[in-house]
Amino acid sequence: MEERTFFEQGDVKVTNARFISKGQTYAMRNVTSVKPFEQKPPRALGVIVALIGLGIMFASPFFGLLVVAAGLAVLFLMKPIYHVLLATSSGETRALKTKDRNYVNQVIQAINDAMVHRA
Repeated sequence: MEERTFFEQGDVKVTNARFISKGQTYAMRNVTSVKPFEQKPPRALGVIVALIGLGIMFASPFFGLLVVAAGLAVLFLMKPIYHVLLATSSGETRALKTKDRNYVNQVIQAINDAMVHRA
């Protein structure tokens, strides 16, 4: 059977025979399922910095406000990281990570198409 490409962008490639991501190659015959995983960013740092800023505001209102703003910026600007989880007989593997949810969905769709094609 000829190898058919379902997705290729940058260093990620999905064919009916393999999935290549960041220099790692996974044999599609070993992949039993694929799913997305969203890793939420740690928000504690932003909350702690903002609370410290609130405390500083009593001594120095301007500097305290700057620290609160920095804490809120950290809190709201951190983005989740999305992963492609491959399930194989040896367990789950986080095969790809990015901050672009649409990219992960495209890769997952291509892997699903490749799995259907090989059957």
